[in-house]
Order: sequence, then structure tokens, then C-alpha cells
Amino acid sequence: MPMLDRPCGRISYSVIEPAEATGALPLLLSHGYGATSAMFAPNVPTLAIHREVVSWDLRGHGASDSPADPDCYQAASAIADMAAILDERRIERAILGGHSLGGYLSLDFTLIHPDRVAGLVLIDTGPGYRNDQARGDWNRRAEATAARLAERGVAGLGSSSELHADGHTDVNGLILAARHTLTQRDGHVMERLAQISVPTLVVVGADDAPFLGAAEYMTRKLQKAREVVIPGAGHAPGIDQPEEFNTQVLAFLEEIAP
Repeated sequence: MPMLDRPCGRISYSVIEPAEATGALPLLLSHGYGATSAMFAPNVPTLAIHREVVSWDLRGHGASDSPADPDCYQAASAIADMAAILDERRIERAILGGHSLGGYLSLDFTLIHPDRVAGLVLIDTGPGYRNDQARGDWNRRAEATAARLAERGVAGLGSSSELHADGHTDVNGLILAARHTLTQRDGHVMERLAQISVPTLVVVGADDAPFLGAAEYMTRKLQKAREVVIPGAGHAPGIDQPEEFNTQVLAFLEEIAP
């Protein structure tokens, strides 16, 4: 996988190009916390039939660098990394696909760089929290994840199907990402959902109870969103039910004109 030099260290990314140029808009895929770009392996060959597909490892994850400076793990840094990857590939506008944390970052990216986003695929994600208490509960869970990783190493990640302990090079990067990328400080994304006007596919696993409400909420608040619930899938429907996931996402991508 190629590496992109950034102020806070190198970012690992991969590119799959279609067999022949079609003019279709590229797709940038961002994984969730504790996963890597490898989580999209069951999906990329299908999604790349007509378009370039780029996936990447968030800072502190996978093959990307894990600097010691906590400031490197702010959400703003991840969003700047996304823009830098698009620039490296000379992509002016793209469709953003994001799972969990990657979906939240994709929403935030769209608010900051609306001219660079043509569509969104939001996978088992949420828009954050407007309520201070709910946000505090989320942040305490993120801190508990960091503490568990500090005690047990990468074995403390969890059991969701997209989490692969052997895919990470530095547990300290995951700890810092839990404390500084995964945590939230305000409700700006949730408060501005109605400003997002690009076509959006909201995908959620039928068995992912914590995110069903968030998926329904985003579908109502976003201007041009529709929801797809994948039966027999948990937090990672692209892995649990790849055929159905690929069918739904590919159909949506084909609707977005260059």
C-alpha cells in the first residue's frame, strides 16, 4: 500500500481503479474505530467495477503512523488527511463512504468541504450528540476502550467482525485515537445535518441495535437520504452480508451522475 507523507506522519492508503475509464465519480472509504481499510476487502472489487475506489487507514490504525502527539489525533487532523488523499489522487469531487467513526468524519468533512462531496454512504454510524450527558456517556465509553487497550493490548479491541487485532502495528496509536478521535466535544455535526444536500444512502445492520435509531434520525434530517436495513447483519454489514451490501451500495453509486 502506498504511503502519504503528512505533518503528523505517514498515512497508508490503497487505490483500486476500474478496468476502463468510465467517468464515474471516485469513492473514498473510511473505516471505523479499531478497524482498518481491510474491512472493505469484501466490497471493493464490486464497488470498483465502474469507478476508482480509495480506502485508507486512520492515524493510529493499521499501517498508518502512530505519533505520540495527542494533537495529531483530533478529528480535524483526520479530515485534513482525507482532503490530502483526494489531492494526492487529483480528485476534485468524490463520494464518501464511511463506517462508524469513518461515517461521522465523512459527515464532518462534507460540512467543511461541501464542494468536494457528491454523495455519502453512511454505514452503521451516527451524527454525534446534542445532549451533553449523552456525549459524556459516549466519551466515557471511549476512555474505557483506551483503558482496556492499555491493560490488554490489541486483544482488548472487541469482537465485532471488522475488528482484527493483528492488523495494527501500535496499540498506543489506538489508545490515542480512542481518547482524541473517537471522543466528541460538541454537537456541531448533529446540529447541521439539515444543511447537507447531497444524495445519501444510510446503511445499517438489522442486528446493530445501538445504531438503528441514529440511522433513522439521519434519514429524516438529511435532505436527500434513504435508509437500507441489511437483514442478518450487525455493526459491519459489508462483512456480515457482503452480497446484499454490495448490491445496495452499487445501485446507489450508479445513481450519482459525474
